[in-house]
Amino acid sequence: MRQIYLDYNATTPVAAEVATAMQPFLTEYYGNPSSSHALGRICHEAIEDARGHVAALLGADRDEIVFTSGGTESNNLALKGVLLHGFPSSDGHLVTSAIEHPAIAGVAEYLLQLGYAVTVVGCDSQGLVDPDDVRKAIRPDTRLVSIMHANNEVGTVQPVREIAAVCHERGVPVHTDAAQSIGKVRVNVDELDVDLLSLAGHKLYAPKGIGVLFVRQTVDLEPLLHGAGHERGLRPGTENVPHIVGLGTAARLAAAALEMQEERLTALRDRLCTTLRQAIGERLTVNAEAAPRLPNTLSVNFPSVAGSELLARVPELCASTGAACHSSGTAVSATLRAMGVTASVARGTVRLSLGWPTTAAEVDRAAALLTGAWEALV
Repeated sequence: MRQIYLDYNATTPVAAEVATAMQPFLTEYYGNPSSSHALGRICHEAIEDARGHVAALLGADRDEIVFTSGGTESNNLALKGVLLHGFPSSDGHLVTSAIEHPAIAGVAEYLLQLGYAVTVVGCDSQGLVDPDDVRKAIRPDTRLVSIMHANNEVGTVQPVREIAAVCHERGVPVHTDAAQSIGKVRVNVDELDVDLLSLAGHKLYAPKGIGVLFVRQTVDLEPLLHGAGHERGLRPGTENVPHIVGLGTAARLAAAALEMQEERLTALRDRLCTTLRQAIGERLTVNAEAAPRLPNTLSVNFPSVAGSELLARVPELCASTGAACHSSGTAVSATLRAMGVTASVARGTVRLSLGWPTTAAEVDRAAALLTGAWEALV
Protein backbone atom coordinates (compact mmCIF):
# COMPACT_ATOMS: atom_id res chain seq x y z
CA MET A 1 0.00 0.00 0.00
CA ARG A 2 1.61 3.25 -1.16
CA GLN A 3 1.25 6.03 1.38
CA ILE A 4 -0.17 9.41 0.43
CA TYR A 5 1.52 11.96 2.65
CA LEU A 6 -0.54 15.10 3.35
CA ASP A 7 0.98 16.09 6.68
CA TYR A 8 3.71 18.48 5.55
CA ASN A 9 2.83 20.99 8.28
CA ALA A 10 3.92 18.34 10.81
CA THR A 11 7.22 17.65 9.08
CA THR A 12 8.75 17.40 5.63
CA PRO A 13 11.03 14.77 4.08
CA VAL A 14 14.66 15.72 3.69
CA ALA A 15 15.10 16.87 0.10
CA ALA A 16 17.47 14.72 -1.96
CA GLU A 17 19.78 17.65 -2.69
CA VAL A 18 19.84 18.47 1.02
CA ALA A 19 20.84 14.90 1.94
CA THR A 20 23.56 14.93 -0.72
CA ALA A 21 24.99 18.20 0.58
CA MET A 22 25.06 16.86 4.14
CA GLN A 23 26.71 13.53 3.42
CA PRO A 24 30.37 14.65 3.20
CA PHE A 25 30.07 16.42 6.55
CA LEU A 26 28.99 13.17 8.20
CA THR A 27 31.99 11.19 7.02
CA GLU A 28 34.74 13.13 5.27
CA TYR A 29 34.65 16.67 6.68
CA TYR A 30 34.27 15.95 10.39
CA GLY A 31 36.42 18.72 11.85
CA ASN A 32 35.42 21.05 14.67
CA PRO A 33 34.56 24.41 13.05
CA SER A 34 36.52 26.18 15.80
CA SER A 35 39.74 24.32 14.94
CA SER A 36 42.35 26.17 12.92
CA HIS A 37 43.46 23.21 10.82
CA ALA A 38 42.19 22.38 7.32
CA LEU A 39 39.25 20.19 8.37
CA GLY A 40 38.12 22.80 10.88
CA ARG A 41 38.32 25.60 8.31
CA ILE A 42 36.31 23.60 5.77
CA CYS A 43 33.52 23.11 8.32
CA HIS A 44 33.63 26.76 9.40
CA GLU A 45 33.34 27.91 5.80
CA ALA A 46 30.44 25.52 5.20
CA ILE A 47 28.59 26.99 8.18
CA GLU A 48 29.12 30.52 6.93
CA ASP A 49 27.92 29.55 3.45
CA ALA A 50 24.76 28.11 4.99
CA ARG A 51 24.31 31.23 7.10
CA GLY A 52 24.45 33.27 3.93
CA HIS A 53 21.76 31.16 2.22
CA VAL A 54 19.42 31.46 5.20
CA ALA A 55 20.05 35.20 5.43
CA ALA A 56 19.30 35.60 1.72
CA LEU A 57 16.00 33.70 2.08
CA LEU A 58 14.92 35.99 4.93
CA GLY A 59 16.36 39.23 3.58
CA ALA A 60 18.56 39.49 6.67
CA ASP A 61 22.19 40.24 7.37
CA ARG A 62 24.20 37.04 7.78
CA ASP A 63 25.39 38.21 11.22
CA GLU A 64 21.74 38.20 12.35
CA ILE A 65 21.32 34.45 11.80
CA VAL A 66 21.76 32.28 14.91
CA PHE A 67 21.66 28.50 14.43
CA THR A 68 19.73 26.52 17.06
CA SER A 69 18.43 22.98 17.47
CA GLY A 70 15.02 23.84 16.01
CA GLY A 71 11.93 26.01 16.23
CA THR A 72 11.26 25.25 19.88
CA GLU A 73 14.71 26.35 20.99
CA SER A 74 14.49 29.43 18.79
CA ASN A 75 11.18 30.41 20.37
CA ASN A 76 12.53 29.80 23.86
CA LEU A 77 15.63 31.87 23.16
CA ALA A 78 13.55 34.72 21.75
CA LEU A 79 11.02 34.98 24.57
CA LYS A 80 13.18 34.08 27.55
CA GLY A 81 16.14 35.90 26.06
CA VAL A 82 14.29 39.20 25.90
CA LEU A 83 12.34 38.91 29.15
CA LEU A 84 15.27 37.69 31.24
CA HIS A 85 17.80 40.16 29.84
CA GLY A 86 18.28 42.94 32.34
CA PHE A 87 15.12 42.06 34.24
CA PRO A 88 16.14 39.37 36.74
CA SER A 89 13.45 40.52 39.17
CA SER A 90 10.71 39.34 36.76
CA ASP A 91 9.84 42.95 35.92
CA GLY A 92 8.37 42.63 32.46
CA HIS A 93 5.30 41.93 30.36
CA LEU A 94 4.80 39.69 27.32
CA VAL A 95 1.98 39.93 24.78
CA THR A 96 1.15 36.88 22.70
CA SER A 97 -1.92 35.31 21.08
CA ALA A 98 -4.36 32.51 21.77
CA ILE A 99 -3.43 30.65 18.57
CA GLU A 100 0.29 30.19 19.13
CA HIS A 101 2.13 26.89 18.81
CA PRO A 102 2.88 25.20 22.16
CA ALA A 103 6.52 26.22 21.66
CA ILE A 104 5.32 29.76 22.35
CA ALA A 105 2.36 29.09 24.64
CA GLY A 106 4.43 26.82 26.88
CA VAL A 107 7.17 29.44 27.24
CA ALA A 108 4.59 32.09 28.07
CA GLU A 109 3.18 29.83 30.79
CA TYR A 110 6.67 29.30 32.20
CA LEU A 111 7.37 33.04 32.28
CA LEU A 112 4.06 33.54 34.05
CA GLN A 113 5.15 31.07 36.72
CA LEU A 114 8.39 33.02 37.15
CA GLY A 115 6.36 36.12 37.94
CA TYR A 116 6.36 37.88 34.59
CA ALA A 117 3.08 39.30 33.31
CA VAL A 118 1.53 37.79 30.19
CA THR A 119 -1.41 39.01 28.12
CA VAL A 120 -2.97 36.67 25.57
CA VAL A 121 -4.94 38.40 22.82
CA GLY A 122 -7.66 36.56 20.90
CA CYS A 123 -8.50 36.29 17.24
CA ASP A 124 -11.56 36.53 15.01
CA SER A 125 -13.51 33.65 13.49
CA GLN A 126 -10.93 33.37 10.69
CA GLY A 127 -8.02 33.06 13.08
CA LEU A 128 -6.74 36.60 12.49
CA VAL A 129 -5.25 38.67 15.30
CA ASP A 130 -6.36 42.32 15.24
CA PRO A 131 -3.42 44.75 15.49
CA ASP A 132 -5.65 47.04 17.54
CA ASP A 133 -6.07 44.30 20.13
CA VAL A 134 -2.29 44.14 20.37
CA ARG A 135 -2.16 47.92 20.74
CA LYS A 136 -4.63 47.77 23.65
CA ALA A 137 -2.62 44.98 25.32
CA ILE A 138 0.68 46.88 25.35
CA ARG A 139 1.62 48.35 28.73
CA PRO A 140 4.48 50.56 29.91
CA ASP A 141 6.32 47.44 31.09
CA THR A 142 5.77 45.41 27.89
CA ARG A 143 9.12 43.95 26.82
CA LEU A 144 8.07 41.83 23.83
CA VAL A 145 5.16 40.99 21.55
CA SER A 146 5.20 37.52 19.95
CA ILE A 147 2.61 36.72 17.26
CA MET A 148 3.06 33.80 14.86
CA HIS A 149 3.38 34.50 11.14
CA ALA A 150 1.19 31.62 9.95
CA ASN A 151 -0.91 29.19 11.93
CA ASN A 152 0.12 25.55 11.79
CA GLU A 153 -3.44 24.18 12.02
CA VAL A 154 -5.61 26.35 9.76
CA GLY A 155 -2.97 28.25 7.80
CA THR A 156 -4.05 31.81 8.58
CA VAL A 157 -1.30 34.32 7.74
CA GLN A 158 -1.22 37.07 10.35
CA PRO A 159 -0.87 40.84 9.68
CA VAL A 160 2.57 40.84 11.28
CA ARG A 161 3.78 44.04 9.61
CA GLU A 162 0.76 45.96 10.91
CA ILE A 163 1.27 44.46 14.37
CA ALA A 164 4.95 45.42 14.24
CA ALA A 165 4.07 49.01 13.37
CA VAL A 166 1.79 49.21 16.43
CA CYS A 167 4.52 47.79 18.66
CA HIS A 168 7.33 49.95 17.36
CA GLU A 169 5.23 53.07 17.94
CA ARG A 170 5.56 52.14 21.61
CA GLY A 171 9.18 51.04 21.42
CA VAL A 172 8.34 47.35 21.89
CA PRO A 173 10.26 44.68 19.92
CA VAL A 174 8.38 42.03 17.95
CA HIS A 175 9.01 38.30 17.53
CA THR A 176 7.24 36.04 15.06
CA ASP A 177 7.26 32.26 14.85
CA ALA A 178 7.60 31.70 11.10
CA ALA A 179 8.19 27.94 11.23
CA GLN A 180 5.12 27.23 9.10
CA SER A 181 5.48 30.02 6.56
CA ILE A 182 9.15 29.78 5.54
CA GLY A 183 9.36 28.27 2.07
CA LYS A 184 5.60 28.52 1.48
CA VAL A 185 5.14 32.28 1.22
CA ARG A 186 7.56 35.19 0.98
CA VAL A 187 9.08 35.98 4.37
CA ASN A 188 11.33 39.04 4.53
CA VAL A 189 12.31 40.36 7.94
CA ASP A 190 12.47 43.98 6.78
CA GLU A 191 9.10 43.80 5.04
CA LEU A 192 7.58 42.28 8.18
CA ASP A 193 9.61 44.75 10.29
CA VAL A 194 10.23 42.13 12.99
CA ASP A 195 13.07 42.11 15.46
CA LEU A 196 13.19 38.34 16.02
CA LEU A 197 12.00 35.45 13.85
CA SER A 198 12.06 31.67 14.39
CA LEU A 199 12.59 29.01 11.74
CA ALA A 200 12.47 25.20 11.97
CA GLY A 201 14.50 23.21 9.46
CA HIS A 202 12.27 20.15 9.37
CA LYS A 203 9.37 22.23 8.03
CA LEU A 204 11.62 23.24 5.12
CA TYR A 205 12.89 19.88 3.73
CA ALA A 206 15.94 19.99 6.01
CA PRO A 207 16.52 17.52 8.85
CA LYS A 208 14.92 17.59 12.26
CA GLY A 209 17.12 19.06 14.97
CA ILE A 210 18.20 22.29 13.27
CA GLY A 211 16.65 25.75 13.32
CA VAL A 212 17.39 29.45 13.24
CA LEU A 213 16.60 32.50 15.28
CA PHE A 214 16.91 35.75 13.37
CA VAL A 215 18.07 38.37 15.87
CA ARG A 216 18.19 41.95 14.67
CA GLN A 217 21.49 43.53 15.69
CA THR A 218 19.70 46.09 17.88
CA VAL A 219 18.21 43.35 20.11
CA ASP A 220 19.93 42.16 23.28
CA LEU A 221 19.22 38.63 24.52
CA GLU A 222 20.11 36.62 27.59
CA PRO A 223 21.41 33.23 26.36
CA LEU A 224 19.68 30.09 27.57
CA LEU A 225 22.95 28.15 27.63
CA HIS A 226 26.33 29.28 28.87
CA GLY A 227 29.70 28.16 27.60
CA ALA A 228 31.92 29.29 24.74
CA GLY A 229 31.17 32.13 22.34
CA HIS A 230 29.53 30.27 19.45
CA GLU A 231 26.75 32.02 17.48
CA ARG A 232 27.47 35.52 18.81
CA GLY A 233 27.56 34.04 22.30
CA LEU A 234 23.83 33.35 22.11
CA ARG A 235 24.01 29.60 21.48
CA PRO A 236 27.21 28.02 22.80
CA GLY A 237 28.20 24.50 21.81
CA THR A 238 30.06 22.92 18.91
CA GLU A 239 27.97 23.50 15.81
CA ASN A 240 25.93 20.75 14.17
CA VAL A 241 27.74 21.10 10.85
CA PRO A 242 25.88 18.48 8.73
CA HIS A 243 22.47 19.81 9.74
CA ILE A 244 23.49 23.43 9.28
CA VAL A 245 24.75 22.58 5.79
CA GLY A 246 21.43 20.85 5.12
CA LEU A 247 19.42 23.84 6.27
CA GLY A 248 21.48 26.18 4.14
CA THR A 249 20.85 24.00 1.09
CA ALA A 250 17.13 23.84 1.88
CA ALA A 251 17.01 27.63 2.18
CA ARG A 252 18.65 27.98 -1.23
CA LEU A 253 16.16 25.54 -2.77
CA ALA A 254 13.23 27.33 -1.15
CA ALA A 255 14.31 30.71 -2.45
CA ALA A 256 14.58 29.36 -6.00
CA ALA A 257 11.24 27.51 -5.99
CA LEU A 258 9.09 29.79 -3.83
CA GLU A 259 6.95 31.52 -6.46
CA MET A 260 6.39 28.38 -8.54
CA GLN A 261 5.55 26.19 -5.54
CA GLU A 262 3.21 28.77 -4.02
CA GLU A 263 1.16 28.89 -7.22
CA ARG A 264 1.22 25.11 -7.69
CA LEU A 265 0.27 24.26 -4.11
CA THR A 266 -2.55 26.81 -4.06
CA ALA A 267 -4.04 25.17 -7.13
CA LEU A 268 -3.73 21.68 -5.63
CA ARG A 269 -5.19 22.78 -2.29
CA ASP A 270 -8.18 24.36 -4.02
CA ARG A 271 -8.62 21.27 -6.20
CA LEU A 272 -8.72 19.10 -3.09
CA CYS A 273 -11.26 21.38 -1.42
CA THR A 274 -13.49 21.55 -4.48
CA THR A 275 -13.46 17.78 -4.95
CA LEU A 276 -14.40 17.16 -1.32
CA ARG A 277 -17.20 19.74 -1.46
CA GLN A 278 -18.61 18.29 -4.64
CA ALA A 279 -18.82 14.89 -2.97
CA ILE A 280 -19.96 15.91 0.51
CA GLY A 281 -21.78 19.18 -0.10
CA GLU A 282 -21.84 22.48 1.70
CA ARG A 283 -21.99 20.79 5.09
CA LEU A 284 -18.23 20.37 4.69
CA THR A 285 -16.83 23.62 6.08
CA VAL A 286 -13.35 25.09 5.78
CA ASN A 287 -11.59 26.77 8.68
CA ALA A 288 -10.20 30.25 7.94
CA GLU A 289 -11.50 30.08 4.37
CA ALA A 290 -11.99 33.85 4.13
CA ALA A 291 -8.55 34.73 5.54
CA PRO A 292 -5.15 34.95 3.87
CA ARG A 293 -3.90 31.36 4.15
CA LEU A 294 -0.83 29.31 3.48
CA PRO A 295 -1.04 27.89 -0.06
CA ASN A 296 -0.61 24.30 1.12
CA THR A 297 -2.99 24.14 4.10
CA LEU A 298 -6.60 22.93 4.10
CA SER A 299 -8.37 22.51 7.44
CA VAL A 300 -11.82 21.03 6.85
CA ASN A 301 -14.64 19.97 9.14
CA PHE A 302 -16.36 16.75 8.07
CA PRO A 303 -19.99 16.70 9.24
CA SER A 304 -21.42 14.03 11.57
CA VAL A 305 -18.13 12.12 12.07
CA ALA A 306 -15.00 12.31 14.19
CA GLY A 307 -11.87 13.26 12.27
CA SER A 308 -9.83 10.62 14.10
CA GLU A 309 -12.30 7.87 13.13
CA LEU A 310 -12.31 9.09 9.54
CA LEU A 311 -8.52 8.94 9.26
CA ALA A 312 -8.44 5.53 10.93
CA ARG A 313 -10.44 4.19 7.97
CA VAL A 314 -7.88 5.42 5.42
CA PRO A 315 -4.54 4.02 6.64
CA GLU A 316 -2.82 4.78 3.35
CA LEU A 317 -3.40 8.52 3.93
CA CYS A 318 -1.04 10.33 6.29
CA ALA A 319 -2.87 13.37 7.64
CA SER A 320 -3.86 14.73 11.05
CA THR A 321 -6.81 16.08 12.97
CA GLY A 322 -4.83 19.19 13.94
CA ALA A 323 -1.35 20.08 15.12
CA ALA A 324 0.99 17.10 15.35
CA CYS A 325 1.68 17.83 19.02
CA HIS A 326 -1.91 17.01 20.00
CA SER A 327 -3.48 15.39 16.93
CA SER A 328 -4.38 12.19 18.74
CA GLY A 329 -6.72 13.90 21.17
CA THR A 330 -10.41 14.62 20.85
CA ALA A 331 -10.49 17.98 22.68
CA VAL A 332 -10.97 21.18 20.68
CA SER A 333 -7.56 22.66 19.93
CA ALA A 334 -6.62 26.06 21.32
CA THR A 335 -6.66 27.52 17.81
CA LEU A 336 -10.15 26.29 16.90
CA ARG A 337 -11.44 27.26 20.33
CA ALA A 338 -10.07 30.79 19.93
CA MET A 339 -11.76 30.99 16.51
CA GLY A 340 -15.10 30.07 18.09
CA VAL A 341 -15.44 26.70 16.34
CA THR A 342 -17.92 24.63 18.31
CA ALA A 343 -16.99 21.27 19.77
CA SER A 344 -19.43 19.44 17.50
CA VAL A 345 -17.90 21.00 14.38
CA ALA A 346 -14.31 20.67 15.58
CA ARG A 347 -14.92 16.98 16.22
CA GLY A 348 -14.79 16.41 12.46
CA THR A 349 -11.70 18.52 11.74
CA VAL A 350 -8.99 17.11 9.50
CA ARG A 351 -5.88 19.05 8.49
CA LEU A 352 -4.55 18.27 5.02
CA SER A 353 -1.22 19.92 4.28
CA LEU A 354 0.51 19.57 0.92
CA GLY A 355 4.18 19.76 0.00
CA TRP A 356 6.66 20.01 -2.85
CA PRO A 357 6.33 16.30 -3.82
CA THR A 358 2.48 16.31 -3.75
CA THR A 359 0.87 15.44 -7.11
CA ALA A 360 -2.59 16.00 -8.57
CA ALA A 361 -3.10 12.23 -8.61
CA GLU A 362 -2.40 12.04 -4.88
CA VAL A 363 -4.82 14.87 -4.19
CA ASP A 364 -7.56 13.15 -6.18
CA ARG A 365 -6.90 9.81 -4.52
CA ALA A 366 -6.94 11.41 -1.06
CA ALA A 367 -10.28 13.07 -1.79
CA ALA A 368 -11.76 9.76 -2.94
CA LEU A 369 -10.48 7.92 0.14
CA LEU A 370 -11.82 10.54 2.54
CA THR A 371 -15.17 10.67 0.78
CA GLY A 372 -15.53 6.91 0.88
CA ALA A 373 -14.64 6.78 4.56
CA TRP A 374 -17.08 9.56 5.38
CA GLU A 375 -19.90 7.87 3.50
CA ALA A 376 -19.22 4.63 5.39
CA LEU A 377 -19.46 6.43 8.75
CA VAL A 378 -22.58 8.56 8.29
